[in-house]
Amino acid sequence: MKIFLEGEWVDKSKKIEVRNPYDHSVIDTVPKAEGADVEKALAFAERGAKVMAKLSGYERWRILRKAADIMAERNEEIGRLISTEEGKIIAEGRGEANRAVETMMGSAEEAKRLHGETVPLDGDPGGANKLGFTLRVPCGVVAAISPFNFPLNLVCHKVGPALAAGNSVIIKPATDTPLSALRLVEILLAAGLPPQGIQCITGSGGEIGDGLVADPRVRKITFTGSREVGERICRMAGIKKVTMELGSNCPLIVMPDAHLERVAAAVAATGYANAGQVCISTQRVLTAGRVYGDFLSVLSPKVQALTTGNQLDEKTKVGPMVREADAVRVGEWVQEAVAGGARVVVGGSRQGAIYAPTVVADVKPEMKISCDELFGPAVAVTPFNTIDEAIALANQTVYGLGAGIFTENLEWAMKFAREVESGNLHINWGPQWRADLMPYGGLKESGFGKEGPRYAVEEMTELKMVVFHLTQ
Repeated sequence: MKIFLEGEWVDKSKKIEVRNPYDHSVIDTVPKAEGADVEKALAFAERGAKVMAKLSGYERWRILRKAADIMAERNEEIGRLISTEEGKIIAEGRGEANRAVETMMGSAEEAKRLHGETVPLDGDPGGANKLGFTLRVPCGVVAAISPFNFPLNLVCHKVGPALAAGNSVIIKPATDTPLSALRLVEILLAAGLPPQGIQCITGSGGEIGDGLVADPRVRKITFTGSREVGERICRMAGIKKVTMELGSNCPLIVMPDAHLERVAAAVAATGYANAGQVCISTQRVLTAGRVYGDFLSVLSPKVQALTTGNQLDEKTKVGPMVREADAVRVGEWVQEAVAGGARVVVGGSRQGAIYAPTVVADVKPEMKISCDELFGPAVAVTPFNTIDEAIALANQTVYGLGAGIFTENLEWAMKFAREVESGNLHINWGPQWRADLMPYGGLKESGFGKEGPRYAVEEMTELKMVVFHLTQ
């Protein structure tokens, strides 16, 4: 595929190969953009921002809604593309394609809802004969930097609200999975988006990403990725609006009154989807000592039943990781925990980029598999005695994106909700659950700002205050 730059589909001599993580076959190639291309994109986007700002809310709604309709019509094609380039199983690829439609539809609706409000200035001692109201206006140029693990829906969570708000957008997709983002650009153009409204350039994060985020013509950065890269972007960004959706090592607390079959089913669903490459995957299962052994006995067969293999095979439940190097790293972290006294209950083996769904028991909080972000198909099980201890363990991290608890006790559930330091809290389910319309974002070093079309549109606009000074 080609990149979309300055209103044209552009090819370049230097290429990046996009490979299927399962068999490492080349699916396609994309151009390797350079610093000069960033400058072209920025100059064009600056002009494009003026074009987008002149579109009415209805026109932006119509474009985004038509794009969503096209995406829905091409669901199977898009779902297969997602699975092929990223490695998630075909059922998850189709699911992501469906979610992306909803994200674009939600963004379309928000294009109609941009409004200010009146401000009661006469409530101020000097506010007599003053009429005040606010206007919400586009930021201008938005840089959208997306990760590999949801190569379409997370792009839509950035592009949809940015366009709904009247901005121009430059997409920098993940180098491993650029095809879905480029396909989205094709669809938006087919839906009638002015070419000045969007660009998509592929290349190394160091060269392309750094050039985008440091430039003052970019007025808004929306980034999803690792804490380390997010911190780097924040240092380079200067004075501009920034949304950071970063990593986590999400805990799930299992209280002694929990229904263990339900807990095990939730862990199997939320700990291993997309081979664990989800920032809100269940990673740490903090389990009450009274039910610790019973829980491991119930969980083990459910994890053993998760078949691995070719992600495009309908029977496969867990596909490959995006890179073999990541599967190697997961294995190293598991073995490091075992060397420190933990034990592998299920899994622990690797074949190429496929790491077997794994359960590691007797994990100490200071082990890397617990205190860092694993981003792979393994869960770490740690015992506790009291809910205060469980909450302290849950909060014993720099992260705070998602957390869950299983209990029938309302007091415990409310204590969890009030005291666990996380942006997304789930009662009687694992941390890996997200409705695309909800406010989604983390606390602490998991980032700041919220996604979800309604909330992202606020992040991608500026508020102007207007005051009429009346004579009577």
